[in-house]
Amino acid sequence: MTENKDVENAVAGLLLAAGGGRRLGGRPKALLEHRGRPLVEHAVGVLRAAGCTRVHVVLGARADAVRERARLEGCVLVENPEWEQGMGSSLRAGLDSLAGTGAGAALVSLVDQPGIGPEAVGRVLAAYRDETSLVSAAYDGVRGHPVLFGSVHWAGIAETATGDRGARAYLKAHESAITLVECGDVARPYDIDTAADLIHLE
Repeated sequence: MTENKDVENAVAGLLLAAGGGRRLGGRPKALLEHRGRPLVEHAVGVLRAAGCTRVHVVLGARADAVRERARLEGCVLVENPEWEQGMGSSLRAGLDSLAGTGAGAALVSLVDQPGIGPEAVGRVLAAYRDETSLVSAAYDGVRGHPVLFGSVHWAGIAETATGDRGARAYLKAHESAITLVECGDVARPYDIDTAADLIHLE
């Protein structure tokens, strides 16, 4: 029990929810409805259910509407004024918001992947060892989300996170250090990117 508590205190959930939904006709993904509530609220619930007691949420497109509609009490809301530059800018803003909090790692998830639930997120969280940890969910052996970045890696990730690539370049350069956690049996890693993907929402 103590060990779990230590992990919960050391690892902060970091939800990237700033996208404007360009391929969805400009409907911000955070505000898409899933199970009767905004998708961002669902995604925060998944992080909490998995064991993240601290959750930072990066907002961008229509941030005021997201604050108004979604119940995000207890979360640290981080506004990314450069959200239109892509996911890399949101990742940088999120990691920056965690600096000085004492967090040993950030568990990064994306707002548009409702097929990834608490069980998969919990597996990635459980693989945390210390601030040098690099952990990624895998689906049939292929790296996906969520990913866990020990704080030792944050500066390097921020340096290379550009456009929509996020941490891809950094992870590629440090492939041998990544612990892969298979989650294909408990989650489906689809993205809500286009109108056709909206069938995944409930």
